[in-house]
Amino acid sequence: MVKAVAVLESNQGVKGTVFFNQNGNGPTTVRGNISGLIPGLHGFHVHALGDTTNGCSSTGPHFNPEGKDHGAPDDENRHVGDLGNLVAGDDGTATFSIIDKQISLVGPNSVLGRSIVVHADPDDLGRGQTELSLTTGNAGERIACVFLAGVIGLQE
Repeated sequence: MVKAVAVLESNQGVKGTVFFNQNGNGPTTVRGNISGLIPGLHGFHVHALGDTTNGCSSTGPHFNPEGKDHGAPDDENRHVGDLGNLVAGDDGTATFSIIDKQISLVGPNSVLGRSIVVHADPDDLGRGQTELSLTTGNAGERIACVFLAGVIGLQE
């Protein structure tokens, strides 16, 4: 079992914790709780760079080692970092659990050393009618991000 944790805080009042767990070469479970969001859908992605020196704008594009188009989490043709949307309730909190077969905590699709980003708007999952749909999902401003530093536990 490999585990990692990311603690989000932003100057826009968005904060929370995201946990990653992976058993062997199996799927990765991503679960967490993020508050301070406007109620509704928010794009949720792994971005390629772990650089937050200039805030969320320096995290680069979505993590896409295979050069695919943007898509939904269940699509075969998608960026590895495409995790879809979080749903914030009326209280502005999104509690989620995602099981993903493409991201990993080890190997070439490892998200360690990259950034987790929450966007202001819904991700259109690559189904929009604009050029940005296939690259960003039209998810809008990056309202919170965190560098995913490393493994917090490793057990055989």
